[in-house]
Amino acid sequence: MDFQKIDLNTWPRKPWFEHYYSSLPCTYSMTVKIDITGVIEEQQKLYPVMLHALATVVNRHEEFRTSFNRDGDLGVFSEMHPCYTVFHKQTETFSNIWTPYSEDYDRFLADYADDLRLYGKVEGISAKPNEPENTFPVSMIPWESFDGFNLNLQKGYGYLLPIFTLGRYYEEGEHYYIPLAVQVHHAVCDGFHVCRFVEELREILQREDSIL
Repeated sequence: MDFQKIDLNTWPRKPWFEHYYSSLPCTYSMTVKIDITGVIEEQQKLYPVMLHALATVVNRHEEFRTSFNRDGDLGVFSEMHPCYTVFHKQTETFSNIWTPYSEDYDRFLADYADDLRLYGKVEGISAKPNEPENTFPVSMIPWESFDGFNLNLQKGYGYLLPIFTLGRYYEEGEHYYIPLAVQVHHAVCDGFHVCRFVEELREILQREDSIL
């Protein structure tokens, strides 16, 4: 994993970053519905399919990989890995597990299965140790669908990476949809970038040969 520091003096986005990070701190969220008909009809495992598709688009664009590293430097990670929640029925709690991203979906699926086998029953906030700093959070709320969702983070104005929340999928007409909430920081990500993200995510999930 590489981390390329950003020189604010030469960074084209400097005026927008300083405005939405310092002058007028601003995060925002957008909730959309994603067509997953092919995934359901092919009886694929929904969670890993969505994790891989999300990570694929995240890794395409710098605005979703821009963050502060552990030393407080602003920069861009060369790659990102999904860190996702798993639910424990007995205690009604959840844990976080991260799986390294691979462009090869079969490889990612195998690593995901290994992580669930090894850490899926480990309770506590962080089930899998040694989480790298280049992860982004994904949550699944499979009990309910929603039209809107946002997180209220006390220190959210200092967090630049995207946060994704999935809800319960549902049938509408002859298609299946899943709600997706995307929360981002306006300092590094504008509405255009979120809309492009959603469009590319839909394209991936509609191309059967890309994941199925």
